[in-house]
Amino acid sequence: MSTYILMKILESAPSRYDRGIRILSLGKLNKIYDRLTAPIKAGQRVLDIGCGTGALTLRAAQKGAKVKGIDVNAQMLEIARQRADAANLTQNIEFCEMGVAELGSEAPGRYDVVMSGLCFSELTEDELVYTLKAVKRLLKPGGLLLIADEVSPGNPFKKILSGLIRFPLVIATFLITQTTTHAVRHLPERIEDAGLTIESVKLNKLENFIELAAKNPEEVAK
Repeated sequence: MSTYILMKILESAPSRYDRGIRILSLGKLNKIYDRLTAPIKAGQRVLDIGCGTGALTLRAAQKGAKVKGIDVNAQMLEIARQRADAANLTQNIEFCEMGVAELGSEAPGRYDVVMSGLCFSELTEDELVYTLKAVKRLLKPGGLLLIADEVSPGNPFKKILSGLIRFPLVIATFLITQTTTHAVRHLPERIEDAGLTIESVKLNKLENFIELAAKNPEEVAK
């Protein structure tokens, strides 16, 4: 699945983003996001990192959660605000133009859930390490990290096949947006290194797209 790479192209035209994603993913991303947000409950505090046009944010808010969606793309956020207003969900959502480098301004243990769709693979190595450490700090004990994103396959054959599929799309992305993308390597292991416990992992057939849930361990009574 190379939806994220093509998504970067669509980010240069945010008004066409949602329609383009539906076409490019053949509707699969909607089902993935439905599964990803299934554990979210009413009354929970949720942080959506790289919220884009609000696909995950709105799903969480519809469940009655209080959601903060952050993104560095102001145009994407404007579309997200319009979608929230149309769905009458603005009372449950706060959108902020900010990047992962600013997560340090958030209070520790503030969130029951931190989620991210197609954002971690956009981060640099340093940003990814910082973000995972920040997520650990921001989650309450027992809180969940929910991720849907592109990853690098462990199987050598699938890794080569995935690379062949991605290469022309990476070139197109760079020519149009002057940015590149990086499928995340060893994501479950890196999440565990940050101090979280993996709860579930679901990979597609090519093993280049992951749905992952991890938990912030409960505090041990002294």
